[in-house]
Amino acid sequence: MSKSNRKKAAALKYDFSGDSAPVVIASGYGAVADRIIDLAETQGIPVYRDDSAASLLCMLDVGSSIPPELYQVIATVYQRILSTAAKQELASQQRAGRGTDHE
Repeated sequence: MSKSNRKKAAALKYDFSGDSAPVVIASGYGAVADRIIDLAETQGIPVYRDDSAASLLCMLDVGSSIPPELYQVIATVYQRILSTAAKQELASQQRAGRGTDHE
């Protein structure tokens, strides 16, 4: 099976105080991709699934910063993760408010 047909994943880290751009901290195909995703999910790290973005990120070396050409792609990914997290938080708050007496 070619790499283009296999599951792929990449993990990013961004330190606002030290990094000028997000850094690839892991990437891989197949079983490695599965492990990256499993680790993220068990650690509560948001996972965003986008095959095109993963393909682009897997071309970069681990430890390298995202090049300016990918800033828009990564900004979109981060925006969607933040939006999803906000929706999940709102839903959680709404569930917590059910069944309680409010005066």
